[in-house]
Amino acid sequence: MNNLPKVKLGIVAVSRDCFPESLSVNRRKALVDAYAAKYDVNDIYECPVCIVESEIHMVQALEDIKAAGCNALCVYLGNFGPEIAETLLAKHFDGPSMFIAAAEETQNDLVQGRGDAYCGMLNASYNLKLRNVKAYIPEYPVGTAAECADMINEFLPIARAIIGLKSLKIISFGPRPLNFLACNAPIKQLYNLGVEIEENSELDLFEAFNKHEGDERIPAKIKEMEEELGAGNQKPEILAKLAQYELTLLDWVEAHKGYREYVAIAGKCWPAFQTQFGFVPCYVNSRLTGMGIPVSCEVDIYGCLSEFIGAVVSEDIVTLLDINNTVPDDMYAESIEGKFNYTHKDTFMGFHCGNTCSKKLAFCSMKNQMIMARALPEEVTNGTLEGDIIPGDITFFRLQSTADCQLRAYIAHGEVLPVATKSFGGVGVFAIPEMGRFYRHVLIEKNYPHHGAVAFGHYGKALYEVFKFIGVPVQDINFNQPKGMMYPTENPFA
Repeated sequence: MNNLPKVKLGIVAVSRDCFPESLSVNRRKALVDAYAAKYDVNDIYECPVCIVESEIHMVQALEDIKAAGCNALCVYLGNFGPEIAETLLAKHFDGPSMFIAAAEETQNDLVQGRGDAYCGMLNASYNLKLRNVKAYIPEYPVGTAAECADMINEFLPIARAIIGLKSLKIISFGPRPLNFLACNAPIKQLYNLGVEIEENSELDLFEAFNKHEGDERIPAKIKEMEEELGAGNQKPEILAKLAQYELTLLDWVEAHKGYREYVAIAGKCWPAFQTQFGFVPCYVNSRLTGMGIPVSCEVDIYGCLSEFIGAVVSEDIVTLLDINNTVPDDMYAESIEGKFNYTHKDTFMGFHCGNTCSKKLAFCSMKNQMIMARALPEEVTNGTLEGDIIPGDITFFRLQSTADCQLRAYIAHGEVLPVATKSFGGVGVFAIPEMGRFYRHVLIEKNYPHHGAVAFGHYGKALYEVFKFIGVPVQDINFNQPKGMMYPTENPFA
């Protein structure tokens, strides 16, 4: 299933009418050539109809990039630029936009060839604010053709996330389990972000599941699962039910996404789920996430939203984990100390019962869910996927609404260490610089729940821009601050 947006970015060059139009024409061509030399040229479209100098040109350019199928916009100041027409471009474009400007090329052409776009960006930013137009402006938005090509490429994951959120539906099943108020949050901010939500009863899902009994597609699904699990298929007797459940969810998505293009699921997984369905849904959840349909556990709606953003930004599989337990002293001493540049408090173990896709596990087996089997008959707790998470760079992050409907977020770069967990579930030994302080002065102090989304790679720069663009106040986008940079609640004498 194609559940992640693709971006086609239209590049529109602008020019102030008292500057030579050729400046913007030639600089636009150089920008497109520089992009094509480094990146996929299919990501961009060069608007050829005009250099925008007036409102009439602005309308012509908008019609052209719309006809070309562009869903993102780059307003490129080849020179000073017309502050009215260029900001109206962004105002009337239905999609995310960015503004960048051309640097001067050579000291040998600073008379007829000087563009003054450095100055023009100031006027552009002022006029964007006057019109309440939100646009992405890079950290340093003026550059050579090659530098501006890099800026465009960095904007693409941000644009994907913004496009995705405006056409996302989250489908949830059931209320939060007892004693799990931590991940409960008001849905008002979902609507503010342009996200739709469909909340359903577990009974609705159970009815749909029962109607899929004997579905003729079940044998093919079982074969897919057998091929994926290989020797890790420790509970083959449960595959028919898991296949039936997977088909139920996939059919539900197709029948209920309505006019939305993208879907994510916040699912119920216990306690009554096991006794009624006869299995745990973890493995199926992992498979759907691997297909690009993020599924969160325990009806964690904002966890599911975070996963979707991470999947869109990274264009890769993500997972959702508990920030779960400390690394034992003897494990740290034996496997981490002196081998990696992390203190003991920089490390922790991320865990969930078994929702992490097999492609993100070093090894895996589908088996019995130990925690649930402590309170329920073992035969109804099969279907979890266990294994150590693959080592490598990660980004731990979450977008959250507070109880009083305020958006906040955190982002932290770190890694999964190549250390055997000697534990159960989908689990890994994580290391984040200054995690101990981050844990106390962000995760605890800001009342974040125990679930965090994990992207496999370092995507903090793009995620920060996404959160800023969608309206999270910059003071509420938290990160793991380095030593010497104090949190507001940190005791200076501690």
